[in-house]
Amino acid sequence: MIKELNVTQASGETVDFSSYEAKFKALADQRRLKIMHELSQKGSVCVCDLMEIMEMPQSKLSYHLKILLDAQLVTLETKGTWSYYELNHPVVNRLLSPDLCCIFRTLDDKTSECNS
Repeated sequence: MIKELNVTQASGETVDFSSYEAKFKALADQRRLKIMHELSQKGSVCVCDLMEIMEMPQSKLSYHLKILLDAQLVTLETKGTWSYYELNHPVVNRLLSPDLCCIFRTLDDKTSECNS
């Protein structure tokens, strides 16, 4: 069994790295990054339109969308028989925010952007 690795920052706040692991694994693929880019440009997109945009069969696209969905980087809304995906902006913004970057800065490097 793998022990979860957590750290305690100088502020006393505990950081749970496991919450970031799935997200970074999901981001570690060019096709998924392109899907996220398309969603950021177009908003809510039907999976049928994404197949055309991505030039990918439905089975492969669904595989990548499931990984992004499991990592909470995208959201899914079903309207009738159609599935619409959208970028989960709050999660993406937090992942790319100074909050995460500040975890890896030394005390000397921390600026007013960091929550310390």
